[in-house]
Amino acid sequence: METETFIRPNKSKRKQRSPLLIFLFLFTLIFLFYYFKNFISPSLLPLPQKSKIPIIPRPSQCNPTNRLQGKFLWYAPHSGFSNQLAEFKNAILMAKILNRTLIVPPVLDHHAVALGSCPKFRVLNPIELRYAVWNHSIHLLRDCRYVSMADIVDISPLVSYSTVRFIDFRAFVSLWCGVNFDDICSKDQTIPYPLSERLRECGSLLSGYYGSISDCLTALEDDCRMTVWTYQNDVEDGALDSFQPDEQLKKKKKISFIRRRKDVYKALGPGSAAESATILAFGSLFTAPYKGSESHIDIHESPNDPVIQTLIEKIEFLPFVPEIVNAGKKFALQTIKGPFLCAQLRLLDGQFKNHHKATFLGLQQKLESLKQTGQKPIHVFVMTDLPMANWTGSYLGSIAKDSDAFKLFVIREEDDLVQETVKEVMAAGHGLKLGSILPSSAGTNNRHHPQSLTDVLLYIEETVCSCASLGFVGTAGSTIAESIELMRKHGICSG
Repeated sequence: METETFIRPNKSKRKQRSPLLIFLFLFTLIFLFYYFKNFISPSLLPLPQKSKIPIIPRPSQCNPTNRLQGKFLWYAPHSGFSNQLAEFKNAILMAKILNRTLIVPPVLDHHAVALGSCPKFRVLNPIELRYAVWNHSIHLLRDCRYVSMADIVDISPLVSYSTVRFIDFRAFVSLWCGVNFDDICSKDQTIPYPLSERLRECGSLLSGYYGSISDCLTALEDDCRMTVWTYQNDVEDGALDSFQPDEQLKKKKKISFIRRRKDVYKALGPGSAAESATILAFGSLFTAPYKGSESHIDIHESPNDPVIQTLIEKIEFLPFVPEIVNAGKKFALQTIKGPFLCAQLRLLDGQFKNHHKATFLGLQQKLESLKQTGQKPIHVFVMTDLPMANWTGSYLGSIAKDSDAFKLFVIREEDDLVQETVKEVMAAGHGLKLGSILPSSAGTNNRHHPQSLTDVLLYIEETVCSCASLGFVGTAGSTIAESIELMRKHGICSG
């Protein structure tokens, strides 16, 4: 029986690729390698995995001949401006207790760096938090948007208070890392490879990625999961804090942390291993009351140390710089022109977006009581995160329509008052005047893009609210409302 033989096509033969396609493919690979090697922003370069930590020789800035004179304190601010300001106050206190010069940080973009939840024992560890703050700070410098906390908050009374010392982050890092920040601020937002690599190495070192280095850097790993800092507290040093993770949370999250109360002076002051280090790096310095304790720092008074007690009282309220305060007063006097009520309505951020009814209720009750006085129209200054285009259908929309009973006032970012204040604040350059290092020697100048300091609107609004003679209605639980109440308590508008 004969069989038929079928000849099948040879599938092993492939179509030949065009030389042009091969050339384009290779060119693309070479271009991408060159781009990432030379121009990638350090803010896009994460810390390597801990398992890959290299053994490095002692950094040059840690050698005795290169070491900076003095002792410094650095920390990692985070979250929104009000939280950052609270941390700044705590940092001032810590720096004074430990007799260190405080490195004044920039104002970070709103929630650009997040800590996590202390009550849930779920927070970013201090090394990662410090590096995130470092990266964002370099990002702000690269974009020419850097604004120091001292450009916004007036610390001049503390500077003249001889026992408190400050240095701007830019001036410090210029000396510590040996970089000129004029080379970072760039319209095309690129940093050449040698500089970007130097910044990454410097940030890794300061963050504690390579660990603490004897006599040079102490990078603390204490955070709110394990430590509550105290000072001259009657409770035994090292005692357990009253708030601990419950057994259910321990099992669910596999938590092994135990929160202890530690005296910061005994742990990090004279006689400690940390005391000899040029730089002491904290993680977060934010704290808040929680279940009868404090989340991280429990230092409210110091009856046995009158110098620290005086400082605690001085930092309770830190006003905005004169340029911002004057802008707020100007709006109140020249635009509103008369008694007014301030309504601070936080409606879109976090937990507040689910409580619109409760937020509006306080305002409604206050306006109803003011109506009984017979004054018409009632002037109301509104600061809110709800855009005016979305007021329709809300209580704000209804009172805005009632022009006979109410006259509403708002400030917008594009208003001349805001733009002029931005220019004045940047021209003043309060941050770079800190300490004995002049801007010229620090390798910095005050170049900024027009979009710099967009948050100045918030600071002006808070000042206007402090001038509201008919009262203030704030959003319950908002740190912004707490800040305004503090400003009103200290009569910032009466001066």
